[in-house]
Amino acid sequence: MNTPGTYSPDLPVSAERRVLGGRDLFSLWFSLGIGLMVLQTGALLAPGLGMSGALLAIALGTLVGVLLLAGAGVIGTDTGLSSMASLTLSLGRRGAMLPAVLNLLQLVGWGSFEIIVMRDAASLLGARAFGEGGLWTSPLLWALFFGGLATLLAVSGPLTFVRKILRQWGIWLLLGACLWLTWNLLAKADLAALWARGGDGSMPFATGLDIAIAMPLSWLPLIADYSRFGRRAKPVFFGTVLGYFIGNCWLMSLGVGYTLAFAADGEANALLLALAGAGMGIPLLLVLLDESEKAFADIHSAAVSGAMLSGLKVEHLALAIGVLCTLIACFAPLAQYESFLLLIGSLFAPLFGVVLVDHFVLRRRRSPAQVPGLRGLSLLAWLGGVSTYHLLANLYPEVGATLPALVMAGVLQLLLGRGVSYDRGTAQA
Repeated sequence: MNTPGTYSPDLPVSAERRVLGGRDLFSLWFSLGIGLMVLQTGALLAPGLGMSGALLAIALGTLVGVLLLAGAGVIGTDTGLSSMASLTLSLGRRGAMLPAVLNLLQLVGWGSFEIIVMRDAASLLGARAFGEGGLWTSPLLWALFFGGLATLLAVSGPLTFVRKILRQWGIWLLLGACLWLTWNLLAKADLAALWARGGDGSMPFATGLDIAIAMPLSWLPLIADYSRFGRRAKPVFFGTVLGYFIGNCWLMSLGVGYTLAFAADGEANALLLALAGAGMGIPLLLVLLDESEKAFADIHSAAVSGAMLSGLKVEHLALAIGVLCTLIACFAPLAQYESFLLLIGSLFAPLFGVVLVDHFVLRRRRSPAQVPGLRGLSLLAWLGGVSTYHLLANLYPEVGATLPALVMAGVLQLLLGRGVSYDRGTAQA
């Protein structure tokens, strides 16, 4: 069990706390790959790409993204450091402050979005079950409930959640919900007709691929906060790849199918209404409850970044950030977040192009004997990747931007980092 005050984001996790194996990581990332926002991201792709184009973009994008994500997870297992603390090895202590601030800001946004999604879905289910106007349809009530639940999980810590809740029973409820939603779609929809019907062309395939890649890459700044508790790198890598790939592809594909088959054009909350009609809304309710786990991950990792910046305890910051996300969710409407996903990709995909090349190629999974205050060349490589992303996204959107930006940042790091002297005498982490 995670005891408050027993670990710091700035220090490696002790050997006795490295207890997560491949099954634990599979359960965690399968669960994180499932959720209402994943369904709604699939719905974003459906009109423009059609079923065949959307499913291809989902499969290819998720595969590419999850391989990079799992590689970043190995860094956490190698070093025992949190995501933001491990960046100090590549960027330096002062250089890692900028991504830590950006990560804190984006995680507050993600945590608020997750609570908003849960708020609106629960209100809709309440209206279907008890009629309009009752207490169970109150967005404020549901925002407070789910915000409080996510905050409680975040304060309890990752080990408690993964080993005591998710692995023992949570994953089985999720499997049941996904199987029911899949059976309902197969039984009621004419999938052959949907497959034959093309998209309306409103979204280029490259944009859909970028959105699919952005889903796993959105977890890059968080994964080491959990993989640092892994026993060995190999189970961490394969547990992450299999868990997230299966969960994300499955739910995004269901989002595509339900949108094309059942969602009425132009109707607000069309996908949620379609899902609520399956199995008396029980599968949607289970997926809704699982969504609190994503808000937990956002709030916990935001607290880890905040602790690195401020020196305060993770548990205290998790409480404060959970309250902040809940307050935002109480008063903010649900908006399109496609641009939000792409913005995250523009910043963190190039950053981890730098980090992956630095850790696996230049340092060969070794930790430096001494961490410098600033690695200016690594920051320059990161800037080059971000610039590449926005150049391509604005001038050549049909090409796609996420992968070229990550590759450009990695290549720049490789070229610039060849002149940096690493201590080859340090032991492999």
